[in-house]
Amino acid sequence: MKEVLHVGCGKATIKKMTAGFQQGWREVRFDINPNVNPDIVGTTVDMTGVASESVDAVYSSHNIEHVYAHQIGKVLSEFWRVLKSDGFLVVTCPNIQYVAEFIAKGQLDEPLYTSSAGPISALDILYGHGKAIENGEEYMAHRTAFTDSTLKKGLNAARFATIGVRKHRLDLWAIATKTAVHSDVARRLMNEYLPPRDMPAGAPENSR
Repeated sequence: MKEVLHVGCGKATIKKMTAGFQQGWREVRFDINPNVNPDIVGTTVDMTGVASESVDAVYSSHNIEHVYAHQIGKVLSEFWRVLKSDGFLVVTCPNIQYVAEFIAKGQLDEPLYTSSAGPISALDILYGHGKAIENGEEYMAHRTAFTDSTLKKGLNAARFATIGVRKHRLDLWAIATKTAVHSDVARRLMNEYLPPRDMPAGAPENSR
């Protein structure tokens, strides 16, 4: 059975991942918070608890915005390191360009949607969920942000070979493979492991 490293899993399980992971995958849970009972306790900037080339996929949902901009290269390189040669990364983070449209309209603190943690505003997306931070979870603060082009640039710099980015409402989603694959394979991965297309950000492309 293939293994997916669920980075920053929190209380979520593989059932919260996209459709492609629902059959034939075993979840390895990784989180900074030991209270959520992860298999491995660690941070995205120090994943030494995960062996190199040990997992078939990495799934990272709303983690990379929690580190500083100068640490993004380290985080994405760690994702690359732990993947097997034929492995791939699924990563999602806020689409700050779209969020900025609400801010420009003056909708800074108005709820944009409701999550399991409660109403989420543009302010929460920009700086991190205010209630969680207020409750002492300071690691939930947001320290950087991405557009589709800067996310692709970061993945490219981290040596990912074939990269596809998709805009999905307030989020960016990306598939990035460790070694180059044909564009048809990349599109299949995107269709299987990302949410349905909403606002396309371009076809997958090889970065090297």
